Amino acid sequence: MSNQNHPGVIAPPPLIYFGFLFLGWGLGQWVGDHTLGLALEWRRGVAVVLIIGGLMLDGMAAGTFRRFGTAPEPWKPSTALVESGPYRFSRNPIYVGFAVTYAGLAVAMDSLWALALLIPCLVVIDRWVILREERYLESRFGQPYRDYKARVRRWL
Repeated sequence: MSNQNHPGVIAPPPLIYFGFLFLGWGLGQWVGDHTLGLALEWRRGVAVVLIIGGLMLDGMAAGTFRRFGTAPEPWKPSTALVESGPYRFSRNPIYVGFAVTYAGLAVAMDSLWALALLIPCLVVIDRWVILREERYLESRFGQPYRDYKARVRRWL
């Protein structure tokens, strides 16, 4: 990693999630999608709960960052180590929220391919976004960040 004052993630995380979601949808269109097998009413209900839950978690997590005066965007410098709010339970609640929202959108689209691609999407987020962020935060905040890592799980 260079001396830049941000983690140098490979792409904005929302674009990674949407890229995988639309790749899954496209694969389904191209090779023939298999449905999730849920009745429309159930699918809508599950999708709404997941999408709203994911967006609420994202909003709470981003709001917590903003209250501490630091940007939630990983391409901007971190000015504070946030350990409260949803960050007490997960070091990456925004990415958890994105994953829940993604699952809700895949259910809403009735796309088994899109839902299946959530797994490789999370691998990309974990390996090429979160690991870079963790190296950056450790170099930025030192022992307090290492202590936080020891107390709080990466995902859940």
